[in-house]
Amino acid sequence: MVDTSREGRVGEFRGVAGPYWFLRPVCGGTEWEAKPEQVRPATPAERLSARTARENARSRGEVA
Repeated sequence: MVDTSREGRVGEFRGVAGPYWFLRPVCGGTEWEAKPEQVRPATPAERLSARTARENARSRGEVA
């Protein structure tokens, strides 16, 4: 899913709490709340880009 309110941040849908959806970064990390009307499905290219960015950060030692 892409959260359009957060500069196109890509996350996996984790659940619903009240009026919000919870999303989590594609390759792990802290969940965030998003308004459903500001979320859309991610394209295959967006999912690949998110995974690649996470792996690159991991290889540089920036994330565990």
